[in-house]
Amino acid sequence: MKETRDFLEKLGLPGGDLYELPLSDKRFSDGGQYRLEVPGIQTPKVMSALLEEIDKYGLFIHRVTQTKGIWTLLDEEIKEMADIAKEWGVELVLAIGPRATTDTSASVNTPEGVRMGYRLRGQEQIVRAIEEVKRAAGLGCRSFLVYDEGCLWALNEFRKAGEIPTDCRFKVSAHTGHGNPASAKLLESIGADSINPVRDIQLQMLAAMRKAINIPIDVHTENPASTGGFIRHYEVPDMIRVASPIYLKTGGSVAKTHSWETSVDDAKKRAKQIALVNRVIKEYYKEAVVSEKGSVN
Repeated sequence: MKETRDFLEKLGLPGGDLYELPLSDKRFSDGGQYRLEVPGIQTPKVMSALLEEIDKYGLFIHRVTQTKGIWTLLDEEIKEMADIAKEWGVELVLAIGPRATTDTSASVNTPEGVRMGYRLRGQEQIVRAIEEVKRAAGLGCRSFLVYDEGCLWALNEFRKAGEIPTDCRFKVSAHTGHGNPASAKLLESIGADSINPVRDIQLQMLAAMRKAINIPIDVHTENPASTGGFIRHYEVPDMIRVASPIYLKTGGSVAKTHSWETSVDDAKKRAKQIALVNRVIKEYYKEAVVSEKGSVN
């Protein structure tokens, strides 16, 4: 396998998974190693409850992600969420879709079809996805959760041409199913601003992915029951060490599914999970540098 490994290294990829878990020297633009994200926050009311509860712990987060889709929100709700994000200094990420819920295809709900995740079927779905981004961008949102590689490429071309705001940012969902350095490098090359690998990615795999790319990696510190329900809090210090710059996605274990209709009570429980992750960081990697409040780029 040596020749294969050597050529992969010539391509800018590691020759294999990095079991030695090398320390990452890459950072966010403000010098931070990690940022905190809470996914699955679906409405303005729940978003406010989450941020207020986190503040009670004397903590802050950097990113809130809505996962049910832009199409589920009224214009007034998008504006309100954008205003809340501005007030609290957090990045708001709105999901494009998941399109499977608005597509006529039934295959995604079959045992075989689930393997294709939320990828788009037909060019009309690409058109609709881009229209969603245009709509939300016009209402003040600039960050979007992408489920399809082709859609990502198209959105990046629209961004480069100024057809959508040039400061739009695209985060690739874990539901695309990527978990290796070659896939990560491809996604970075077609416009990804951060990548969420598969939820059960191991540390040596995460280290290899970090070696291949420069953009942030988004990693679940815990998961809904529908994706295993496992909690990885004690791995967080090593996640930061090997994968910075990294977004730590926390609070998912409160939900049963990815697109759970989060309640105010759920939001408060997610805030507690942030406090628990923060405790582990302070106990086992106290020198880790968190990005400043309000950091986006």
